[in-house]
Amino acid sequence: MRTHLCAQIRTETVGQQVTVCGWIKKIRDFGEFVFIDLRDSSAVLQVVIEPELLTTVAKCRHEFVIKVSGTVRLRPDNMRNEKMQTGLVELQVSSLEVLNTAEVPPFLPDDNQNVNEDLRLRYRYLDMRRDELHKKIITRHEIVRLIRQFLNENGFTDIETPMLTKATPEGARDYLVPSRVHPGAFYALPQSPQLFKQMLMMSGFDRYYQIVRCFRDEDLRADRQPEFTQLDMEMSFVEEQNVLELLEGLMQYLFKELLAIDMPAPFQRIGYDEAMLRYGSDKPDLRNPLELVDLANIFINSAFEIFQQAAHDKESRIIGIKLSNASNMSRKQLDNYVQFAANHNVKGLAYIKVNDSNSGREGLQSSLLKFMTDDEIEQLTKHLNLATGDLVFCVAGKTSQITEPMGALRQKLALDFNLIDLNAWSIAWVIDWPIFLFNDKTKQLESAHHPFTSPRVTEISALVKDPLASKAKAYDLVLNGFELGGGSIRIHNPDLQKAVFDLLGISDEEAQTKFGFFLEALKYGCPPHGGIALGIDRLAMLLTRSQSIREVIAFPKTLSATCVLTQAPSRIDQKQLDELSIASTANS
Repeated sequence: MRTHLCAQIRTETVGQQVTVCGWIKKIRDFGEFVFIDLRDSSAVLQVVIEPELLTTVAKCRHEFVIKVSGTVRLRPDNMRNEKMQTGLVELQVSSLEVLNTAEVPPFLPDDNQNVNEDLRLRYRYLDMRRDELHKKIITRHEIVRLIRQFLNENGFTDIETPMLTKATPEGARDYLVPSRVHPGAFYALPQSPQLFKQMLMMSGFDRYYQIVRCFRDEDLRADRQPEFTQLDMEMSFVEEQNVLELLEGLMQYLFKELLAIDMPAPFQRIGYDEAMLRYGSDKPDLRNPLELVDLANIFINSAFEIFQQAAHDKESRIIGIKLSNASNMSRKQLDNYVQFAANHNVKGLAYIKVNDSNSGREGLQSSLLKFMTDDEIEQLTKHLNLATGDLVFCVAGKTSQITEPMGALRQKLALDFNLIDLNAWSIAWVIDWPIFLFNDKTKQLESAHHPFTSPRVTEISALVKDPLASKAKAYDLVLNGFELGGGSIRIHNPDLQKAVFDLLGISDEEAQTKFGFFLEALKYGCPPHGGIALGIDRLAMLLTRSQSIREVIAFPKTLSATCVLTQAPSRIDQKQLDELSIASTANS
């Protein structure tokens, strides 16, 4: 039907007879001649309609599907567009055929259109005709292609694991699938192939990977969907350094091939404790120059009771954030930041303006000054290296309650004051995670990653004695403040796995019910192994500079986990429910 794609029409094809097909993006009628911008999957091409075809073209409208044939020629010098992929040439059309008509679209698939996102999702097939979105989907394809190429060349085997599997506790709710042939029983869609990939290592497949769909029934955010795609991989006979080095090589390869950027390695390593202490986040944006600074030592003998109590409490801290050249901030702006902290459940955010750093107390402005001694002011000035024009936000409270909110404030301040180079890239590993976290609500231990993560301690007795002090052989890869993925060296010793289950309050009976097949496999010669999973959606979002992962997913869900295109999820009729032996309380 066609001889060329639009992108193939270049100066090399001048003088050739060609046929191209596509959608009408724009029509410009100059009376004697009509110009059409023709769009296909590869590019946009300008075609020139000669007078003898004006009757035919007069019936055409935006988004009509047409086939045109003619001669490629150079554009006149004053009409060339260097920014356009085919901007040096045009097609002089000798024949035009309308392959299909189109109704007036609810919006034109043009990058200059300001269209509500719900409308774009409702007509996603139109939205994906936009150049920007179309290119992002193509870039996502390139990312996956390059990942496969890199891993195939590094000895990995692509193996599929089941989509219908057993429900396992992974920190989020499973999507359940009823079984018609086993009434009352359910499959679960996988949150990850974790246990299967570990069993592949037990099966003697030295290096496994899979570009796999996973499912989690959890609340959505801009960078989260109920169904998502991840690069899942596992390696036998490796230590942490082996996994980190291979992933660094993969990321270097992607940046070089996609963005022509040489990403230096090894990547920065940051301990989990340090990341939380300095940045208030386990996925810190290291482009942000602001840090959380501990001020407890300054206020050991403070007359301000809240500060004094926090300074003496091992589970509390006093945090300061210094913002340069901001002492002229208005009261309204300051109140907005106080409210921002309150919205993150942090009350009592205070601030100190440095109007003149050489004037001591008289050069400062703050409601805290009445509680501060001259010595404390001097210590604070030296500790934060305060200069005229600086502004300090500070708060005291339980470490577990104020650290992450202050981390969020750190990021907001940096964005509001343009302290982050949005064109820069900062990639790092967050390592030395705790193997357990204490849940204040349930008053129980829970896995910081998952219960199959190996601790650094080699003696089970040491882990049992002080589980919260034990670190994990775990690592997260962080890019520009987003977690790309996480992994760990896994537990391959059955006794150690049982000890971890015991600490998590998982009884032997529960462990057998949920993981019996896996625990049995551990008994038959499990090699030391480890791996990682990277979010393909999030990676594509970042590499295309998108604001949301919805921009790099062909048919995404909304924040309410619905598909406005297909109107999913939808109710099931009673006949289907009866076949599945399901009674729905929502239908009653």
